Amino acid sequence: MTEGIKAPEHAHGDHPIGVQPGMPAPEFTLPDQDNVDFKLSDWRGKRPVVLFFYPLDWSPVCTLENACWTRDLSALSARAEVAAVSVDSLWSHRAYAKANGYKHRLLSDMQRGVSKAYGLLIEPLNFSQRATVVVGKDGKVAWIKVQHNPSEQRDHAEVLKVLEAL
Repeated sequence: MTEGIKAPEHAHGDHPIGVQPGMPAPEFTLPDQDNVDFKLSDWRGKRPVVLFFYPLDWSPVCTLENACWTRDLSALSARAEVAAVSVDSLWSHRAYAKANGYKHRLLSDMQRGVSKAYGLLIEPLNFSQRATVVVGKDGKVAWIKVQHNPSEQRDHAEVLKVLEAL
């Protein structure tokens, strides 16, 4: 559970090691809950990509957020490709998506490579921060927001506003 856990100060999105707007987004390929690879560069030149990093499947806040992403998927996907990323296995993602009726991609970063590349892994806890990364069609980070407290849910309307401005 992520209740009451605060990310270490050095792990916030404003840390120089983490990705920043204007930087090339680190390339990756990760499997989703159906074991279908999602490759970031497949969208370059075509559509923006929204990456919702979240700590863990089955935790209360993550479950609420994933429900919101599925509920808002048509509004989000009208403007961008949408994928949620956590360190859980694709088998956990498959059960989690099925149990909760999620329609969006849940990407499995079990090796933690993507979370590390984006500067979002909370090493002592071995999971990623709750963060949103918008990658523009040019393959560069257009916007990033890290929730300083992983137990706080993010504002989906804010992401839609960012996408509308792209």
